[in-house]
Amino acid sequence: MQLRKTRASFSSRTTMADVARDVGVSAITVSRALRTPETVSEALRTRIAEACDRLGYVPSRVASALASARSMTISVLIPSLSNIVFIDVIVGIKETLDRLGYQMLMGITGYDDPGAEERLLRRHLEFAPDGILLTGADQSEAVRALLKSFAVPSVHMMDDCAWPECWWVGFSNFDAGAAAGRHLLANGRRRVAIVAAQLDPRSVRRCDGCRAALVEAGCYDPALDLRLPQPSSIALGAEVTAGLVARNPECDGVFFCNDDLAHGALFWCGQQGIAVPQRLAMIGFHDLSASAWTPTPLTTVETPRARIGRDAALLLTRRIADPAMPPQHIDHGFQLIRRASA
Repeated sequence: MQLRKTRASFSSRTTMADVARDVGVSAITVSRALRTPETVSEALRTRIAEACDRLGYVPSRVASALASARSMTISVLIPSLSNIVFIDVIVGIKETLDRLGYQMLMGITGYDDPGAEERLLRRHLEFAPDGILLTGADQSEAVRALLKSFAVPSVHMMDDCAWPECWWVGFSNFDAGAAAGRHLLANGRRRVAIVAAQLDPRSVRRCDGCRAALVEAGCYDPALDLRLPQPSSIALGAEVTAGLVARNPECDGVFFCNDDLAHGALFWCGQQGIAVPQRLAMIGFHDLSASAWTPTPLTTVETPRARIGRDAALLLTRRIADPAMPPQHIDHGFQLIRRASA
């Protein structure tokens, strides 16, 4: 009969006790050198570090979390990694967390499944993160209930938030969209279209802001308000613009909720010989890196994405350190970048 091998027989992982025996000190001394290096001499720290490297010792995050009641892990929930907007946010988050010694546990919620954020949050809570960074402030009641039940500090990113207990770092998508609409109006446009794709809450809000500006000026036409559920893309921007011009030849300006849609529109207009901005003015959103280099440089709304990521992560770590801190709201605003397209 074949005997089952024990778990230990499969593992050759070096332990803290192995390091302690190699250096000739106690395991407690090794622990102090790793966790609070200032409490041991520099010579001893060097010997312990050399032993860790030579033996391949890696401290156990689980054991450290049990000892300190901290996992040193931050959960980050974002809709997409194929969208450069959120890659910029992640870069900002990572800069702060790396500097402060935290690890990032990332989850992608997508756009199409309203229950995805709740399911991911439940899975992440199993790892006992010290805090959670969420995108936007339109979480479901189930997500809000989980956050309250587990009492995990959280900060919302990339939008403002109306409920007072919400901690957030971002800007007003509604105000940014309104600024885009007013810019087109100020440049003499009166038949302005609004083109949105993906229809996540932040895109919808910025389009609502543009609509409010057009309504105030008496220039809003529901027939020119196009809200499309498809993912935002250059190809979709070209396709929508072709249909828009064919059906509404009087249209003289367009606000696109994302720059990639506007890029597609600019490429299509160039192929068709449609003058931008003389015949059709365009303004995008987010100021992606290519927007200054399109055939007609794109007027757009710049959003401080990396800065929002850095400051959201920093605010969350401060909230973790001081649970009594009252809710904080950081509005980084936006900037209208005026180029040749509008």
